[in-house]
Amino acid sequence: MGNIFKNYVIARRALFPTKQSPKLTIFFLVLTLVFSLLLSASANAAPAMQFGVPLDQTLVYSGGESTNLRDYDPATTYSSGDKLVFSGLVSFDPRLNLTPDLADTWEVSDNGTVYTFHIRENAKFHDGKPVTAEDFVYSWERAASPELASDTVLTYLGDIVGVREMNAGQSDHISGLKAIDDHTLQVTIDAPKPYFILKLTFPTAYVVDKANVETGEEWVRMPNGTGPYRLKEWRSFEYIVYEANADFYLGAPSIPYVVTKLYAGDDLRLFETGEVDVAGVGSYDADRILDPTEPLHSQLVTGVNLCTGYVVFDNTQPPFDDINVRKAFSMAFDRQRYIDVVMRGKALPAIGPFPPGLPGFNYQLKGLPYDPAQARELLKQSKYGGVEGLPPIVYTDGGIGSYISPDVAAMAEMWEQNLGVTIKVENIEYNYYYEQIYSGNHGQIFGGGWCADYPDPENFADVLFHSGSNQNNGGFSNPELDTLVEQARVEVDVTKRIAMYQQAEQIIVNDAPVLFTTHSLSYQLVQPYVKGFVFTPITIPIERYMWLDGK
Repeated sequence: MGNIFKNYVIARRALFPTKQSPKLTIFFLVLTLVFSLLLSASANAAPAMQFGVPLDQTLVYSGGESTNLRDYDPATTYSSGDKLVFSGLVSFDPRLNLTPDLADTWEVSDNGTVYTFHIRENAKFHDGKPVTAEDFVYSWERAASPELASDTVLTYLGDIVGVREMNAGQSDHISGLKAIDDHTLQVTIDAPKPYFILKLTFPTAYVVDKANVETGEEWVRMPNGTGPYRLKEWRSFEYIVYEANADFYLGAPSIPYVVTKLYAGDDLRLFETGEVDVAGVGSYDADRILDPTEPLHSQLVTGVNLCTGYVVFDNTQPPFDDINVRKAFSMAFDRQRYIDVVMRGKALPAIGPFPPGLPGFNYQLKGLPYDPAQARELLKQSKYGGVEGLPPIVYTDGGIGSYISPDVAAMAEMWEQNLGVTIKVENIEYNYYYEQIYSGNHGQIFGGGWCADYPDPENFADVLFHSGSNQNNGGFSNPELDTLVEQARVEVDVTKRIAMYQQAEQIIVNDAPVLFTTHSLSYQLVQPYVKGFVFTPITIPIERYMWLDGK
């Protein structure tokens, strides 16, 4: 009613600047009312548009992008990948239950080494082409090819017979893969491993379209995926628009469009102004949003991530080739002070690799204590004889220019105060940080951290610390640990298996290959008209479970 009155007043003053008779006034008010209702109907018929799509049908986020196209290729990404566009044989639901995806059913042989997946009859790429078993053979052999140089293929597909041989250039094909027919894929692994199928939720195991990939290295900007959304438009430094896949084999998503605004600014500010629908809250703003009297508090969703923060000591480089030096640096780190000051209290202390909520998390784990005096004594006991014998130490971090992040500055200050060492910090540009780390181009210390790809302790103890793992970037090696996790891989008794991983975790803590810092907490704001949102500590295509009501 306020807009109608405003329209009436403005129009009357413009057309009839002098006083009018009551009859004329009533007539014009009725005319204005009709006109305003027509405008309102017109507005409802043509909702506000932005990014070329109707905003009332669009879920909006903010984010960034990488200039490194390998970050968008499922076979080479180091992250959780684009789960809106691509998909695999299996996935997780919002409660992290393993669920069928492109494969609707599967069987496992009695000896636990042969998996037979049945691909859905209605599974299609975004261009309408059917997904076949041969598409998976192509996708996985592409990932394993030495030419692609994937740093993740051995971790997530290396249990399949023949993957390691193909990756080493000793074979042209993966012998453990067989397309029985268009909709039947047979996968043979090297030993019965209860966690194997969980690994197929990671992007390395996703299917890609050969014809799409072979259009050139820019193919990821126009991907022909299989996921619940297709990439509609990508304008670098502006936005990315996803459109619901109407032919999605699990049913079209309820939200027609998903948009990521690129480099749009602070998430919280964008949320408060209604420019985004879901926003992350940093530790500096968390206290405000956690206050029950804060208006936005009712829109807050919190959770504990399945993540562990740490910094890596390169166990192959002096001085961290000495266990006493590694333990000294760990014991000179005041974890609680770090959390209180740098993280503003918004994190949990990490003394080992397993985060709370992960099967195998051990409340009885004995971590290395904060003890500067003992740390200095350990340095003296090392082969370097104390701080005077240490070589120059470089800390490699992801960053730009000479800027030193607060977390690295805090650690360097603690080591200087408690051990008397001086740390030189060097930055590697963010988009190429992990490529350089995996290539070995880093100092003796570098930033790390790990979030679970699947809820199993193997994803931490084995993937990060077995001497043969590609993800063991610090070159840590302990034959006792290797033997233990190798035995745990094939242990079918769940209780025994968990106990073995807890034993492995204690070995890792005692050898201090990394400095464990924190387990992160998640704070997210969700607009009230966004329905079905659930916090998941592992990234899933949550958007296909959501809907908009009253945006």
